[in-house]
Amino acid sequence: MTEDPAPAVAFDRVVLIFNPGKPGMGARIETLQSSLNREFPSLPISALPTTHAGHARELARTEAGWGTPLMVSVSGDGGYNEVVNGVMDVAGSKAVCAVQPAGNANDHHRSLPDQSLTQAIRESSVRRIDLLRITFRDGDREEVRYAHSYVGFGLTPLMAVGIEKGGKGKVLELVSVARTLSKLMPFELVRADGATARFDSLILANISRMAKYGTVSESDQPDDGRFEVVTLPHAGRWKMALMTLRAVTLGLGRQPSVSTYAFTMRDAAPCQIDGEVVHVQAGTHVLVESAHGALATI
Repeated sequence: MTEDPAPAVAFDRVVLIFNPGKPGMGARIETLQSSLNREFPSLPISALPTTHAGHARELARTEAGWGTPLMVSVSGDGGYNEVVNGVMDVAGSKAVCAVQPAGNANDHHRSLPDQSLTQAIRESSVRRIDLLRITFRDGDREEVRYAHSYVGFGLTPLMAVGIEKGGKGKVLELVSVARTLSKLMPFELVRADGATARFDSLILANISRMAKYGTVSESDQPDDGRFEVVTLPHAGRWKMALMTLRAVTLGLGRQPSVSTYAFTMRDAAPCQIDGEVVHVQAGTHVLVESAHGALATI
C-alpha cells in the first residue's frame, strides 16, 4: 500500500515572523513548524524572530522580494500590520499573507473565515482583500502606511494607551477604559469640503468588529472597495460612555461607507493604526483610501 502524496500547494515556502519575547512563543513556533513539516514535508518552513520595533516590516520586505512565499505573522494586529506593510513595500510581490493570532488584539483574524492554517495551505484558498491606504502629508513630508483593519482617532488610540498602561485582563481593561474616558479630549479637523468638525472619536474601519470597542458596523465585507466611517461628534463624556456601552452590547448599527475620506488636523491627536499608536501633528493632511484587492491572503 503506497502512501498518499503530499498535497500540492501554491507557495514555494512558508515564512513565520514572530516576536520571541512574547511568553510561550518559542513553544508555539516549534509546534507550528512541526505541524507544517508533518503536513507538507516538501515545503520549506523558516522561522524569523524579530529583534526590535519595525523589524517585522523589514523581514517581510526582504522575503516578499522573491519567489511566492506565504508570510505568516504569528502575532496580534500590530505585528501583522508590520508584515502587511513590508509586503506592500515591494511592488508586484507575489507574497501571500496570513496571521496566526498570538497577541492582545486579533481583530483581523476574527474577520476572516474560520479555518486552520494547514487547511488553508492545503486548499490554497487565496483571496484578495482590501487595505486602508493612509497618506499623511505635513509640509514637504509625505508618509504612506497601510492598515488591514482600521484607523482610529480620539477614543481608540487613547483606549489602547490606557489599556497598555493599566495591564491586561478584563477587570483591569475596564478600569483603564473608564480612566481613559475621564481624560478624553476632543479634536478638530477640516474636511475636504472645507467644513470644520469637532469629534470625540473617528474610526475608519475595514472590519465590523474591534475587540476592545465592540461592534462598530453591520458590514463585514473586507473586499468591497469601501470602508465604514464611524463618528462621534463632541458631546461630552456621558455620550461617549453610552456609545462605548452600545458598541460592546448591541453594536452601533449600519454606518456610512465610502471609498475615500480626507481631512486636515486642526489639533494634534493620537492615531491608532491596527493597534499601533502614532501621533499626528496639527496641520497634517490625512487621506484614507480603500486599496481595493491590495492584499493576497488566506
